[in-house]
Amino acid sequence: IATATEVSTIGIVYAALAGLLIYRQFEWRRLYPMLVTTAALSGAILLIIGAATGMAWALTQSGFSQTLADVMKSLPGGALGFLFVSAFAFIILGSVLEGIPAIVLFGPLLFPIARAVGVHEVHYSMVVILAMGIGLFAPPFGVGYYAACAISRINPDAGMRPIVGYIVALLVGLLAIILVPWFSIGFL
Repeated sequence: IATATEVSTIGIVYAALAGLLIYRQFEWRRLYPMLVTTAALSGAILLIIGAATGMAWALTQSGFSQTLADVMKSLPGGALGFLFVSAFAFIILGSVLEGIPAIVLFGPLLFPIARAVGVHEVHYSMVVILAMGIGLFAPPFGVGYYAACAISRINPDAGMRPIVGYIVALLVGLLAIILVPWFSIGFL
């Protein structure tokens, strides 16, 4: 009946009306400040996503993606070296780009190289997704990190120390996935 965006809007209207009319948990005069705060937060997140999309366009226009593919083909160390360099590259890419533009830009270039050096497609996909997830929340550039700071209303400087343990745990998990392919493809 409706798109995902429309359904979420219907859900918000329903929750607001239920809170105002049925549960009476907040007053009508509080609704306007809530809407203003929501609009400001949405604007900040859209600005972050817009900047990431602009970065994706700039990388495409500069020819960086083709240069990256050429460098990856010539790496020493075989499959393991390729996986480590790919993970590092996708951590960096995940911090400055959204996931979908990064996959669209670099997936068609790097997945055939992964296959050529003997890495299973599912294993490589897991490494790429996990690495991009780390980059998404890795300070100081992570788009998700700044979005989380905006949502929680904290200064990004204040969030640096608490996120270190989280990033270290994610790096250990990524290392385990890289070194033990069975975690990714054991049940295929």
